[in-house]
Amino acid sequence: MKSFRKELWFEVPSRRGFVNITRDVQDAIDESGVREGLCLVNAMHITASVFINDNESGLHHDYDKWLEQLAPHEPIDQYRHNDTGEDNADAHLKRQIMGREVTVAITEGRLDFGPWEAIFYGEFDGRRRKRALIKIIGE
Repeated sequence: MKSFRKELWFEVPSRRGFVNITRDVQDAIDESGVREGLCLVNAMHITASVFINDNESGLHHDYDKWLEQLAPHEPIDQYRHNDTGEDNADAHLKRQIMGREVTVAITEGRLDFGPWEAIFYGEFDGRRRKRALIKIIGE
């Protein structure tokens, strides 16, 4: 069995954003040489997420609006976490909702997706360098 590891680095210029990383993940699978197996992709920061959904800008707008309603950034003094001098408690909550990781089957060297599925990196406390891990195992 093969094992392959790669990091993707991001610097989202705004506080929140979604980055389609499907092509990057498939490139890692190609690089790994794995034809049958599993691919794990996870955010390596507690204010970011990785998730699967449709690559449609209206949906991304809806996510952003919905998450901000569930965990608004301001007022920052509404969160005990921000008593530490941070201002990102909302980002931790948004990450919890959107999830840390995804696992996708690899079949014949390709991500084995359903219709319209794509992998996204979700950033909720951007403007600094962060990363996601790709871990591939299989034959």
